[in-house]
Amino acid sequence: MRDLEAKDFLVRQTVEQATLENVPLSDLEKRMMYFTETGECPEDPIALNDSFEAAYDATEYEAKISKLMHHAYQRIRKENSETARRWKEATKQLSKGDHYLLILGGVSYPKERPQERPPYDSLKLLGVAILVASAMFMFAFVWDRIAPHFPDSLGWIARRLILCSLLALYFIGRHYWRRTRGRKYSGQA
Repeated sequence: MRDLEAKDFLVRQTVEQATLENVPLSDLEKRMMYFTETGECPEDPIALNDSFEAAYDATEYEAKISKLMHHAYQRIRKENSETARRWKEATKQLSKGDHYLLILGGVSYPKERPQERPPYDSLKLLGVAILVASAMFMFAFVWDRIAPHFPDSLGWIARRLILCSLLALYFIGRHYWRRTRGRKYSGQA
């Protein structure tokens, strides 16, 4: 779906909603829904904006169209799942650019639910924490048993080497956690 097709679809649905609610929409108001400073605009955007600002209050217009778009989306979501899917597809296409229609409908319109955590995610995290804590206690226990047998110079080196290894594991785990968590909850996993 191209930008102009997406706009045609959303404008058509909004105009249909205005008709159902007996809300008058002038030709200029309909044309203004196509406004963009970049990309495809059926007419000169500067001339369109100038004529619109001379005739209408932008705040009132945005509230009016926003309400109509919200009602239109609610209506088509109840009536036809295929049309609702096309609405989402159109808004997704337009979100790639800078289009006034998205501002009219709300920046993140239609709002999607944030992805929920997988089942037992907290339990898995608790299990890993217990495992790490157990490993640290086991290491401390073993270290107390073998440390006295090292000469002082070797013990100092061994302690530093172990400390550096633990720090490296911490930072690697932290980096891995951030990368996988970000992908998992943004829908990329």
